[in-house]
Amino acid sequence: MRLITYARHDRQFLGAWINQDAQIVDLHHAATLRKLAELQPFKSMLDLIEAGDLAWDEARALIADAPSEALLHSRDITLLPPLPRPVQMRDFLCFEGHLIGAFKGIAKLAAQLSENPEQRMREIETRNDWPIPEIWYRQPIYYTANRLAIAAPEEDIVRPHYSRFFDFELEFAAVIGKGGRNIAREEARSHIFGYTIYNDWSARDEQTQVMQGMLGPGKAKDFDQGVTLGPCIVTADELPDPYDAIMKARVNGEQWSLGNSGDMYHKFEDCIADVTRSQTLFAGEVIGSGTVATGCGLEHMRFLADGDVVELEVSGIGVLRNRVVGSTQTG
Repeated sequence: MRLITYARHDRQFLGAWINQDAQIVDLHHAATLRKLAELQPFKSMLDLIEAGDLAWDEARALIADAPSEALLHSRDITLLPPLPRPVQMRDFLCFEGHLIGAFKGIAKLAAQLSENPEQRMREIETRNDWPIPEIWYRQPIYYTANRLAIAAPEEDIVRPHYSRFFDFELEFAAVIGKGGRNIAREEARSHIFGYTIYNDWSARDEQTQVMQGMLGPGKAKDFDQGVTLGPCIVTADELPDPYDAIMKARVNGEQWSLGNSGDMYHKFEDCIADVTRSQTLFAGEVIGSGTVATGCGLEHMRFLADGDVVELEVSGIGVLRNRVVGSTQTG
């Protein structure tokens, strides 16, 4: 299933894309027309996820034989984040190549912003190694993201007024379908409901400062519209190998990044097993992969200008598109 959340007539609905995403099945309307005993699972994405296997099978049946009265044209709706309010959101750092590139990029940006940029830059250029902390190889590393700051596909992203070096991050995300505690790695895949694209917007100039405090990214990533999810959630049965997805990023039509989800050093199964040590994971949580190698402007020392259009593409899921606009706030 290719599931979406959309708005129409100032109301929010759960739908499924069909016919190469040209049409939408209004799942609640379809369930009503088919006189299903339980309608609650089809009121929202979270309701459907939490309802479990039986409701998921019913949704597949509704999509396969949708009443014509429950069909809409995609052009007649406005996409919302597929999961507007995740139960929880954790973003991991699973790609080794990105970590190396980001270390170097942050050092270069910090040099640019320093009092003696030329000297600092010369020092950086003479370095041949950017060692990754050993702990990164031993266990997945993550931070808890702001689940209340989710932006929609096609929504204009307002650059934080305090950032002149604004950036995107091309990520892949797993949506949890079944909760659990102390989940074994070999069982973790069965807890995944589906997958979506994750853009972790970042204020890099702020990041060069706040990360010195060694307690996470803070205001470098914590602002309104800080994460975009979408354009849909593709259920796990339709993406049987999540580690063979081509990942691309384009800015104003120019390709900036090309990677593959198979390059994840820590897989989603590793992340789930680690995070559930003595902690319960709930249906409706989102787990981000972290940025794929080359998947952000920082690694290229290129940053976003107001008006830039960012497109993140993951094969099997689709394209997540947003435009960056300037903030009217100053100071």
